[in-house]
Amino acid sequence: MFLALQTLAVVFGDIGISPLYTFDVMFNKYPILGEEDVLGALSLVLYTLILMPLVKYVLVVLWANDDGEGGIFALYSLICRNAKVSLIPNQAHSEKRMSSFRLKLPTPELERSIKVKEKLESSLLLKKLLLGLVLFGTSMFISNGVITPAMSVLSAVSGLKVGIPNASHDIVVMISVALLVILYGVQRFATSKMGFAIGPSLLIWFCCLGGIGIYNLSKYGPAAFKAFNPLYIIYYFGRNPFQAWLSLGGCLLCATGSEAIFANLCYFPVRYVQSMFMLLVLPCLVLAYLGQAAFLIANQNSSEQIFFSSIPNGVFWPVFLIANLAALIASRTMTTAIFQCIKQSIALGCFPRLKIIHTSRKFMSKIYIPVVNWFLLVSCLGFILLFRSIYDVGNAYAIAELGVMIMATVYVAIIMLLIWETNIVKVMLFVIMFLSLELVFFSSALSSVGDGGWALLIFASVLLMIMFIWNYGSKLKYDSEVKQKLSKNLMRKLGPNLGTIRAPGLGLVYSEIVKGVPAIFGHFLTSLPAIHSIIVFVCIRNVPVPVVPQSERFLFQRVCSRGYHMFRCIARYGYKDKKQEHHGIFERLLIEGLEKYIQREAVELSLQSEDDIDSDEEPPTPVRTIMAPNGSLYSLEVPLLVDLIPSADVIPEVSCSTPRHDPVIDYQQNLELELAFIRQAKHSGAVYLIDNPIVKARKDSWFFKKLIINYFFAFLRNNCRRAIMSMSIPHSNRMQVRLTSYV
Repeated sequence: MFLALQTLAVVFGDIGISPLYTFDVMFNKYPILGEEDVLGALSLVLYTLILMPLVKYVLVVLWANDDGEGGIFALYSLICRNAKVSLIPNQAHSEKRMSSFRLKLPTPELERSIKVKEKLESSLLLKKLLLGLVLFGTSMFISNGVITPAMSVLSAVSGLKVGIPNASHDIVVMISVALLVILYGVQRFATSKMGFAIGPSLLIWFCCLGGIGIYNLSKYGPAAFKAFNPLYIIYYFGRNPFQAWLSLGGCLLCATGSEAIFANLCYFPVRYVQSMFMLLVLPCLVLAYLGQAAFLIANQNSSEQIFFSSIPNGVFWPVFLIANLAALIASRTMTTAIFQCIKQSIALGCFPRLKIIHTSRKFMSKIYIPVVNWFLLVSCLGFILLFRSIYDVGNAYAIAELGVMIMATVYVAIIMLLIWETNIVKVMLFVIMFLSLELVFFSSALSSVGDGGWALLIFASVLLMIMFIWNYGSKLKYDSEVKQKLSKNLMRKLGPNLGTIRAPGLGLVYSEIVKGVPAIFGHFLTSLPAIHSIIVFVCIRNVPVPVVPQSERFLFQRVCSRGYHMFRCIARYGYKDKKQEHHGIFERLLIEGLEKYIQREAVELSLQSEDDIDSDEEPPTPVRTIMAPNGSLYSLEVPLLVDLIPSADVIPEVSCSTPRHDPVIDYQQNLELELAFIRQAKHSGAVYLIDNPIVKARKDSWFFKKLIINYFFAFLRNNCRRAIMSMSIPHSNRMQVRLTSYV
């Protein structure tokens, strides 16, 4: 019961509120001319509900989740895990050995999947296209989250004009504004307990939808059931094709919230969400639309506030209150989905870093982003005060929903080819059916750009520009750091003392590169009179998986030979992982991982040959030959034995000074000495050496690049949170250097 109420409150709130405004928007631009118009419009609504939320999202798209995470960025990260298509390098060969990356057995469609993967990885144009599509889809999804509260609350409060005929529209607008301010004010308290509290309200709301529909069908007759015959759609377009085409934008509003079903998947089992939709949500929605159509057939002059006009007089005010509560819950549903989407985009380097607060200790998906919350409130109030009508807001609503649906269709088709290895005929049927249907709906919605859609397109364009600038600037910055890293030969020339004094202590040098020595370390060597006895180059990486187990959090590797006491540590976080770790906890876990790595290194070196291994190269992955069920032989890359041990990472580098007379004894002695050396450095304390560069475009760059990097990207970078800030490092333990990096 708890899970059922949670699902209703979190997943189905948005789509459950659509009966408030669907028929109102459909019949806004032209009057109802007869029973055939009502049946044609109802038939459109019924089959849109069946095809879009049920067939596409509930039965197909929900299975494209990324280990339980949904949304447009989850689709993109799933593709990035299976093909190197990200423009910002966010994968390493060693990450394939993480438990979150699963090794797939060969299938008959494996060859076609490999060809698709090679095509995506070899084409820079396709990589940019995939990134552009996901950024466009995300901007439309965020815009959808702004329109949903405006549309839902305004349409619910508009029922006041049915209960009180003398109520002015200004009163409706002011009440809507007040409710939205309250909603966003309590958004940070949206924990699982609050979800349990509002879950019964959604259950009562769906029961009201079904009950009112049954009442209208029993009162006005079962003529509405004729709409299950799809021929009425053909008759509907045959009588007045242009008006029927215009009504498609309003018809799609019955499917609003379909993307929220996928985006808010989180910890709910897929089959449970499917069962709840088919057994409760869909039947109640169908009954609601059938009842409204029966009411319209008998009252063809009532084309405004159809839902509230069809409510029995004796229960009007209770249903009105429940409808407003359901509208607020639907708004909360979309806001929660936007928080998840932005968190995923931040983790994949496509959105400026923001402060993320976890509102639940039990569920990491319960998050709150203060800046985004107040930004959504201001934007939502702006849309309400600008248009003041559900019809103009509804036009923008359809455009936003369709933009997300089209992107989801494209990405699911790629997943079918690349990951699911679906039969090509089924993929083509999926693409042709839904993409053509969505494009027809989209053309109808675009016809209303002048009535309200223009504001949404401007809003989405601003969001798209922000995400593009951040991704573009981050990529140039990363490429510049990779080019400027110090060479291995220079480190060897400096010797184990690095040309300076090695003072006791632990120095944690933070950078974004995962190979080589960052250029900022050379600046420390030339500027500081001494350097710490143990140096660890730390890189905090957001890998495209939902969760990284704590045992696989740190990836260690030795830099240069043992006498340098220099290591590289990659701290890996999935986009669902909580990163608000105290610096003391992070430091303790890092040192424990380093000690375990050195111990495993001694064991491995005692069993391996004494040949040198380059620490900057990925270790070779052995090949295992297996036999498929059809008798064919396949060669697959599998993890090394050391990778199957908890926290085992990269095969360590062998020191050039390894003794040859009795390696086992010397390895044990070196191990004890180095562990004692680490404990001494730990006792002396740790200092965080952080690079905070100023990124500028080169003087010979073209004008738009200078404008983007020197002004827009600099503004975003100066006003976002740094990755290292999530660990609350005190100023006494932090040393920052600002250098100008030209890209």
